[in-house]
Amino acid sequence: MTLRSPGVAGIALTVAGVLSLSACGGADSPQRHDNDKVGAPAASTASTPAAVVRPRIELPSDVTYDFEWRKTGDTDKDAVLNDAEQRIRAVDMAIAEQKPLHAAYRFYSEGTAAAGSQAYIQEFVDHKARTTGLTRFYKESVTVKGDGTATLVYCEDQNRAFNRFLSTGKTDVTPVTKNNYVIYSSILRRSNGNVWVTEHLNSQRGSAKCRPA
Repeated sequence: MTLRSPGVAGIALTVAGVLSLSACGGADSPQRHDNDKVGAPAASTASTPAAVVRPRIELPSDVTYDFEWRKTGDTDKDAVLNDAEQRIRAVDMAIAEQKPLHAAYRFYSEGTAAAGSQAYIQEFVDHKARTTGLTRFYKESVTVKGDGTATLVYCEDQNRAFNRFLSTGKTDVTPVTKNNYVIYSSILRRSNGNVWVTEHLNSQRGSAKCRPA
């Protein structure tokens, strides 16, 4: 999950250790959806996994992304990148709606990753704050294994992302600093519905790997 800025004291993602990661980036403008409701899975056959209805994600217009993650041409790798991106968006939606147990991010995460996201969202709720601004994700590296798991490492640039306080509407604009470059390392598992679910997520601030040369 993504810590937006140091403006809200105590907001940090601490999940199962620290590793090198990559950002939440993407090269395209955000794809928006209608709502957050998760539909029931469709009936499955004996030979194919159950089809699932994914959560619809709707974010405030001032929450935007630059995902620089490139298509690899590999179906599984591209699916990992897509589902990791949707998890990131779903966490920000939970923050915006002030719902630490939001169904959308829990659709894309389980285990310590889900628990860490819940705690992270709760910090925003406690401070009556949400995210705003542009977050960039880049330097992704994805590996898909034969056992149905994958690893994803990526960088996040939070220099243009900030905390907005709901009671006042004030945005806490913080300066550019090396601590706004965060590296993430995650482990994902493919579910029966062919969703890549994040089970473990580690982060480290101030990563030299993520800072500009």
